[in-house]
Amino acid sequence: MAFASALRRVLAPSSALPSQFTSIRLNATLTMPKLFVSGLSRLTTDEKLREAFSAFGQLLEAKVVVDRATGRSKGFGFVTYATIEEAEKARQEMHAKFLDGWVIFVDPAKPREPRPPPQPEPQPSDTGFRVNKTIGWCG
Repeated sequence: MAFASALRRVLAPSSALPSQFTSIRLNATLTMPKLFVSGLSRLTTDEKLREAFSAFGQLLEAKVVVDRATGRSKGFGFVTYATIEEAEKARQEMHAKFLDGWVIFVDPAKPREPRPPPQPEPQPSDTGFRVNKTIGWCG
């Protein structure tokens, strides 16, 4: 009997840990009216995202990020509202809800980090070889 109750305690879902993570995630303050939406289905389009989030205020943009090579969704997107209050309302109402059969997560969007400029492709030398500084000579 004692073994069964101990096993039940171990297997029972702990409500303290997930709620702590949820409260930390939801307590991040919005500084701009743009939201990051993750966990999107590959079938979710810009129109479906706009339709799901338009009930919470004036939606300026709803964009699902797609892979350039394949044109498939990368599973995340962004929605932009006219005001921070509308964005906060949408965040609270849509976080951990289902969209196209998948649970989505809504967080404040972060500014894009600057990328270094692309490096120019090394030109072959007069001998027809180019130098690969990590390995040596290659042809």
